[in-house]
Amino acid sequence: MQILVRGKNIEVTPALRGYVEKKLRKLAKFEQHFGDAQVTLTVEKGSHRVEVTIPVDGMILRGEETTGDMYASVDLVVDKLEKQMEKYKGKLRRRRVVAEGLPYEADDHEDDKEFRVVRTKRFTLKPMAVEEAVMQMNLLGHNFFVFTNAENEQVNVVYRRKDGNYGLIEPDLG
Repeated sequence: MQILVRGKNIEVTPALRGYVEKKLRKLAKFEQHFGDAQVTLTVEKGSHRVEVTIPVDGMILRGEETTGDMYASVDLVVDKLEKQMEKYKGKLRRRRVVAEGLPYEADDHEDDKEFRVVRTKRFTLKPMAVEEAVMQMNLLGHNFFVFTNAENEQVNVVYRRKDGNYGLIEPDLG
């Protein structure tokens, strides 16, 4: 796994880069097929935020933590990622084994709890501008809204971010 570390409003020193790399290498114990880890270290108004995104067997492992100390933020985000890997390692292994066409045998340590879809909604996707989709999402009191973007005629999602701003998800079809 390659670890790419970048900083916003902070100089990434060799010591800090080494600390991040050492901590993230702990995830190797899960024996998964990790892609390149993207790590962003940000300092804003005394808050030290660490965001980590790692592709794992076709899924995305992501963690974010903010504290008053960058090293503490790194420790917390790695703990969070380890917990996510513990929770999903059985599912990821099953997925890889099935994809490779090998017989699958569950072990006693796996979490066999499956996700259940308890409700299905169907609705018509109306073409609209991003601003209209955000307004519609707010009127409904939802945290996200699926719509057809009038500009590119693709299905997009707008969502409310933790910082109070909005995000837009656009598919990458190529």
